[in-house]
Amino acid sequence: MAGNMAEKSKKELLRYVGNMQQMAYAREIGYQDGRAGGMKAVEVKSGAVRFTAALDKCMDIIQLEYKGNNLNFLSKPGLQNRGHYDTNGSEAQRSIMGGFMFTCGVGNVGGPEEGDDGEPLPMHGRLRSTPAEHVCIDGYWEDDSYILKLSGEMRHGKLFGENVMVRREIVTSFGSNVIHLKDEIENQGFSETPFMYLYHCNIGYPILEEGTRLIIPAVSTVLKGGDEETDLPWQKVTAPVDGCQEQVFYHRLLEDEKGWFHVGAVNDNLGIGVMLGFKKEQMPFFTQWKSMASGDYVTGLEPCNCHPAGRAWEKRNGTLQMLAPFEKRTVELDIMILDREEGEWA
Repeated sequence: MAGNMAEKSKKELLRYVGNMQQMAYAREIGYQDGRAGGMKAVEVKSGAVRFTAALDKCMDIIQLEYKGNNLNFLSKPGLQNRGHYDTNGSEAQRSIMGGFMFTCGVGNVGGPEEGDDGEPLPMHGRLRSTPAEHVCIDGYWEDDSYILKLSGEMRHGKLFGENVMVRREIVTSFGSNVIHLKDEIENQGFSETPFMYLYHCNIGYPILEEGTRLIIPAVSTVLKGGDEETDLPWQKVTAPVDGCQEQVFYHRLLEDEKGWFHVGAVNDNLGIGVMLGFKKEQMPFFTQWKSMASGDYVTGLEPCNCHPAGRAWEKRNGTLQMLAPFEKRTVELDIMILDREEGEWA
């Protein structure tokens, strides 16, 4: 970090600043205008990194920037509160705002379909528009590190149905270019329930532009709807193309020696990149959403614990994961920002 501010000890830094919010903070904010009116969120600034987590929407990270550069995609509907959420089929496309990431699950992660009892399963599930409760926003010293931490709970429940609790923590520190997200998912019901989970991470302009390098260590790649390995240029990022159709690719990834996958996007012109780290044992599948369309210009990097073809597909193939009563699962995601000037590059 410029001037090595983050390398100063607590005592040294406090000689320069009387209040750490001069340098880093986590503070609750509210939106007043348009579709976003009434939405509650937390803005976090850890130095060069600034992000916003929407409390009304699963504490998902809806905006992310680094040194003033936007890193995420924002869809045409823009920021909006959960009152605009619509579960009817493809109507969800009018309320999905993109953002840096949104959480899909727990009962469905893909397109809309019907559950076993005929109940509609909305596109990408209901969790993405579930408000957080028991929210805690904290900034504190831990030795010489100034920690910024958010936590909260989202309940996915239904009368005479499922009762799943998701407890989320988002942690970073002053001067750090890493955001650590950790979810603990517990079935608090008395019967087993489907467990489908996906982080829909969306890279947008200006980090995404013609020539951006996609870092996806794929062992094999299949186009959605196909069975054979594809030779389509899934790794090529072009300039926006009018009327270009979206594509979805399923990748089998190569993990590192510690069992982690690492994927990302790097812009050599800006000298900035974004990498995602996630554990194979927690999220063994990975999907790439690619849209080079003018006005809908985005690449989605999507770690998941299931096949995104949907719950019915999982059941037919005998791969649908279930949570037993009071069973807990943990899922983690590291968001790492690369800066060539700081010697962090891919």
